[in-house]
Amino acid sequence: MTDQEQYVRYREDSRVLAAIGKHVDAQVGRVTVRLPRAVAEAAVAAWERDESGDVGEETHEQYELRSRAGDLALIGLEISERGRPEGEEVVVDLHVHSAGAAWLAAQ
Repeated sequence: MTDQEQYVRYREDSRVLAAIGKHVDAQVGRVTVRLPRAVAEAAVAAWERDESGDVGEETHEQYELRSRAGDLALIGLEISERGRPEGEEVVVDLHVHSAGAAWLAAQ
């Protein structure tokens, strides 16, 4: 088996994963989460931060860190648009992708 055959198979695997994702999205779109107010405020601050400089070349670890920071900022956007304070917490309906990104970061 050549490397090319392997990547043809991986491309088909990617299509199947996307098909599963469409079904998951139709069934789970958003999940309601409760966050401590300080965590919610930190996420909103990440959204409001100006990160307008060029990134340049980065290591895989740096790329992953920047990607996670982007995921946090998108959660901050969702909180700023739809979050509702309840006592010492903020309740927000997150898209399953955002909730999953947060879950993966905690692992």
